[in-house]
Amino acid sequence: MTHFTPQEERELETIRSFYDREYYGKEQGIGSLPWHCRVAASDLANVRGGDVLDVACGTGAWLGHFLRMGAKSISGIDLSAKAIEAAQRTYPLGNLRVGAAEILPFDDATFDVVTCMGSLEHFLDKPAALREMMRVAKPGAEFLLLVPNAGFLTRRLRLYGGTHQVKVKEDVLSLNAWAELFSSVGLDVTHRRRDLHPLGIGWITHARWYTWPARAMQALLLACWPIKWQYQVYHYATRRQSMDQATRGR
Repeated sequence: MTHFTPQEERELETIRSFYDREYYGKEQGIGSLPWHCRVAASDLANVRGGDVLDVACGTGAWLGHFLRMGAKSISGIDLSAKAIEAAQRTYPLGNLRVGAAEILPFDDATFDVVTCMGSLEHFLDKPAALREMMRVAKPGAEFLLLVPNAGFLTRRLRLYGGTHQVKVKEDVLSLNAWAELFSSVGLDVTHRRRDLHPLGIGWITHARWYTWPARAMQALLLACWPIKWQYQVYHYATRRQSMDQATRGR
């Protein structure tokens, strides 16, 4: 199990404070999951009748969708107490915890599906967090990880500098580097899917009106660009077969 150094504890507290006070500072409501996220979730075969964990679950939008997909139980953890309070109000029967992904307060081999959506890049110790996700997953469990891509064309052209969360911590890796990280802890990526969240009126009209034509063009291009140029990419993975066989043999 990971133990944070005093310096890491201070850094973690800075990150926690940012999410509590700024990112989730306002009263949080939980809407339905956007269409592009529902499409990504549809590739998961083990949700119906399964136990699902969302790491860095925020206010629980993904967990709510997993319930609607037929999950037997939902669990979530987030560094932000504000986010978890909002999730608990909506899903009082969910097993929702406040804490860091590097130290998951769940038993070994508990979950059929483990997800982490757009958050791994903000963790202090990414390998430790991934190993914890694998520890709490059952043999044969599915993993869905959404991560940003350093090869994002707009980023390479220096037209994009990162999300609001770059203020505290945001490590953006290339798709090859993410694949190497996943492989190093024993996760095998089975397939990938591009994140299509810009294909919506909300994203196109988010900035000033005179940018809308350019943003609309970018949204259309994102749907056509090769995956190596995408902004964020979903990675569907399973634990390496040899590791699952060893777990079954215990």
